[in-house]
Amino acid sequence: MSYLVRLTLPDEPGALGEVAQALGLVGANIASLDVVEQHSDGVVDDLVVELPEGALPDVVLTAVHAVDGAHIDSLRPFYGTIDHRDQVEMLAALAAQADSTPRTLERLLDVVPGILTATWGIVLDVGDDARRVAASESAPQDNGERPEDVGLRRARVIDPEEDWVPESWALLETELAGAPLPGTGLVVVLGRTGGPGFLPREVSHLGNVATVVGGLLRRCP
Repeated sequence: MSYLVRLTLPDEPGALGEVAQALGLVGANIASLDVVEQHSDGVVDDLVVELPEGALPDVVLTAVHAVDGAHIDSLRPFYGTIDHRDQVEMLAALAAQADSTPRTLERLLDVVPGILTATWGIVLDVGDDARRVAASESAPQDNGERPEDVGLRRARVIDPEEDWVPESWALLETELAGAPLPGTGLVVVLGRTGGPGFLPREVSHLGNVATVVGGLLRRCP
């Protein structure tokens, strides 16, 4: 079983090595790693950790908390690895399929949630009344609501309490972020079930990808 672990470490040499050693002692293996953000309180890392069969995720909590200064922000089941090199392949595939808006959006929602460790993705057409035009397999069901103002004019974190957000999107403590696809009248929304929240670097990353995809979509018939 694999888990996505977001943790904050002191910005000191050897801190991550101590965590890796502590995890190794309980039979856990780090499959992939992403440095999400650096700030005055330390470094925020995402680790995909594989546990041996029958092991409970509690062993990860115990191991990490045994390292001085290490703190786990969230831990949830996760399938796959974190590898931002996938973005180059994704953008190349999108460019190759830019003759078809539906195929481009399908490919976008196949890849972007995984790159940003989200659980699901949805694309909305935000014309007079917002409507869903594409969604990943794990996205919440469309409840048929047509909000008048989605209010996504830049990449940002979405508060689940905003009037236009369907209740189903926020179930199970799902964190939300979204961005417009410039020049298309479309927006993309990502949900991360069980957290953690989207950090500024991740939101910026989503905005950059959305800008590129918007440019590709404007070439579609």
